[in-house]
Amino acid sequence: MFRIYGDAKSGNCYKIQLLCNFLQLDYEWFDVDILAGDTQQSAFLSKNPNGKIPLLELPDGNVLTESNSILNYLAAESDLLPTDAFELAKVQQWQFFEQYSHEPYIAVARFIAKYLGLPENRRADYESKHQGGYKALAVMEKQLSKTPFLAGDKFTTADISLYAYTHVAHEGGFELTEYPKISAWLANIKAMPKYLNMV
Repeated sequence: MFRIYGDAKSGNCYKIQLLCNFLQLDYEWFDVDILAGDTQQSAFLSKNPNGKIPLLELPDGNVLTESNSILNYLAAESDLLPTDAFELAKVQQWQFFEQYSHEPYIAVARFIAKYLGLPENRRADYESKHQGGYKALAVMEKQLSKTPFLAGDKFTTADISLYAYTHVAHEGGFELTEYPKISAWLANIKAMPKYLNMV
């Protein structure tokens, strides 16, 4: 059995929990409080010098960090990760999009509001995230008007990667009513067998 170190309220950590539920993978969960500085303690830094969660620890002691890397490792040889080189690259393309064009806006705005309580000295930063976040949502909406899932006709780890923060985007002040394809995609995923709600 492997171990996952994370915060259940974090979208990046929730991705891993959701995948494990879909694939019925057993694991041990270790709560990490980032606001209390848990990720900066020497015991954690010895596992991940970058001081971030989630972290996957394998039974042999090897560790993996970065949420999408963990997702694809755990999903290898399952229906959630293509083996065809081009199809796999399309999944990874969306995962890079998630980390560079989606997460820095939607997840950060949510963090400022949900974790920090939207302090006045962060309001301008919070509001500045909305333009980039809506741009990312527009890109997703366009793709989902063409295909039922982000990488094509099949549900993959690309969808899990982007579902995590998109389904709680409202907690960062994002309104999804203008994105009907995204809303339908969210509902489709939530209705899947073995779906797991974020804590």
